[in-house]
Amino acid sequence: MKNAKEYFDEYAESHQNETNQALHYICVPSIFFSIIGLLMSIPATPLENIINLSNPLLENWAVIVALGISIFYLRLGFWYLIEMLFIILISIIANFLLGNMINLLYTSISIFVLAWAGQFYGHKIEGKKPSFLKDLEFLLIGPLWVIQKLKKIK
Repeated sequence: MKNAKEYFDEYAESHQNETNQALHYICVPSIFFSIIGLLMSIPATPLENIINLSNPLLENWAVIVALGISIFYLRLGFWYLIEMLFIILISIIANFLLGNMINLLYTSISIFVLAWAGQFYGHKIEGKKPSFLKDLEFLLIGPLWVIQKLKKIK
């Protein structure tokens, strides 16, 4: 497995254009958020029956998937894991609140489609293929790369 710097450097190769980067700052978090929403839209009855906490913030498929991908982030570094757990936590809470107001499934699908359209438009401007076409791990690197870039902007 590559280290974080190797992933970030390779990801940055196809994200040099400022417009593409700006689109990624919006679209990558939107895609991540929508995926959490999609996962939370899956009926969680089996989880509720097993875990039996009566807490929809903990008993949902997004939490299960988050536990799995956390291993990837932990292998990159403890602080990367902490940053992503914070993003996951915010996404779960926000999706829970959103789902109490409107249909979470349809909203998540809409966000997902629009954000991917923005991503592909950015890569058309860039003139380079998205990194995940080369290695699916870049789907997990994208959100972390955005966090690192935004921390440098301040």
